[in-house]
Amino acid sequence: MLRILSRPATRLMERWLPDSFIFVIVLTLLAALAAVLVQGTGPLQLVRMWGDGFWELLSFSMQMLLVLVTGYILASSPPVRRILARLARLARSRGGAILLVSVVSLAASWINWGFGLVVGAIFAKELARQIRVDYRLLVAAAYSGFVIWHGGLSGSIPLVIATPGHFTEGQIGVIPTSETIFAGWNLLIVLAVFIVVPLANRLMLPLEHEQVLVDPEQLRDRAPAPRQAAPTPAEWLETSPLLMYLVGLPGLAWLLLHFLNGGGLNLNVVNFLFLFAGILCHGTPRSLLAALDEGVRGGAGIVIQFPFYAGIMAIMVESGLAASLSEWFVSISTAQTLPFWSFIAAGIVNIFVPSGGGQWAVQAPVMLPAAEALGADVAKVAMGVAWGDAWTNLLQPFWALPMLGIAGLKARDIMGFCVIHLVIVGLVVGTILWMA
Repeated sequence: MLRILSRPATRLMERWLPDSFIFVIVLTLLAALAAVLVQGTGPLQLVRMWGDGFWELLSFSMQMLLVLVTGYILASSPPVRRILARLARLARSRGGAILLVSVVSLAASWINWGFGLVVGAIFAKELARQIRVDYRLLVAAAYSGFVIWHGGLSGSIPLVIATPGHFTEGQIGVIPTSETIFAGWNLLIVLAVFIVVPLANRLMLPLEHEQVLVDPEQLRDRAPAPRQAAPTPAEWLETSPLLMYLVGLPGLAWLLLHFLNGGGLNLNVVNFLFLFAGILCHGTPRSLLAALDEGVRGGAGIVIQFPFYAGIMAIMVESGLAASLSEWFVSISTAQTLPFWSFIAAGIVNIFVPSGGGQWAVQAPVMLPAAEALGADVAKVAMGVAWGDAWTNLLQPFWALPMLGIAGLKARDIMGFCVIHLVIVGLVVGTILWMA
């Protein structure tokens, strides 16, 4: 059934979904039009909002580019490559490959979303080298695992409200993760996603004659130039492990001190871990730089598109459009249904404001007073927003850009499969939030 449904969805996306850069331009125009028609924002005011907000994601853009590059450096190192190759050999069939990449991506994304994006993409490439399976679905299965991140250990909304001093502490206090990430109903959602996502990916597997395959040779990374028999001093430095150990070991020492002192995982720590582990695993500067050269090639979409998303976010927030949308959903909610409608509202807002922390800053001032007035469970409302933010990432290519850069695909190649997941995950999460 899902195989049959995925065919027209894939054809539709391949035909009508433009490059992700065109997608962000269209979203910009839609947000601008909605701000003018719904909020009454003037054209000059609109241009000011857009331009002022255009560079607000520069720091985050660099972090995301480093997620791609440092993750690629680590995952393409010889030791990690051997581990992934052994893990890939656990898949004995096309269906086994799809199930395996789905589970690995889900588990990695639940631990940390940046880790999940990189591991999923690299593992999909490794599986494609060993098994003749539809490469589009393989990468889509890896990306579908990302949907779990906001209900996991790196979920920005539950971690924010569990941190003393957060911006809504005066209103809701500090809500421990035992009431959000580790609440029974949230763990039930996580379990359900772990079941339905791999199963759906397996059921969407095209027939053998319908597969879109990729030449395994195209997925192989370029090997670094071999060391000369009589190297010059410069070549000796480039091919010697000495410098790598001198800088790599202090990096790992800092990480050890960080965790011993109670530090947690955030995007900077993950990138630091990827980079210095990659330095040690590659062993020589020449090997590291060869991987860097390959990894950077996939980062063009991040560099050019994230500023446009920052402009869209500014329009949505400063015009009041995001708040108005949230208020409308609040107006039709009860104490029991507010978590569900928070989920739906967040899913829509996320298409234009694809940032968990930024989305909470927009929706918290609307959702929290509503939860208080209706007597709703604040933790469930917050997690409704969190799951909504993660849910429509299956339609929004913003977060797919690092994975697509590593995999060498376009958004249109995987989004047909992701649309099927959008419906399935929406039904699963929405039902549990409605009944919890």
